Amino acid sequence: MVEKFPENCEGRFYVDTHCINCSLCPEIAVGIFATNHEEGFEYVVRQPETEQEFQLVAEAMKLCPASAIRDNG
Repeated sequence: MVEKFPENCEGRFYVDTHCINCSLCPEIAVGIFATNHEEGFEYVVRQPETEQEFQLVAEAMKLCPASAIRDNG
């Protein structure tokens, strides 16, 4: 069963257990995504606040090779 990582902050966007730890999302949206290096996955550390940040998250979602970034909004 696919689940959301508990490290994700509360809010609209999150990373689920499909994540393959490619580290693409924290490169695209710096400060929005972070990497848990010990367990090997990315997660949302804070929700986007500006239009530019929303666009970066949308780009990360589009480019995610595992389709692990989700939008529950």
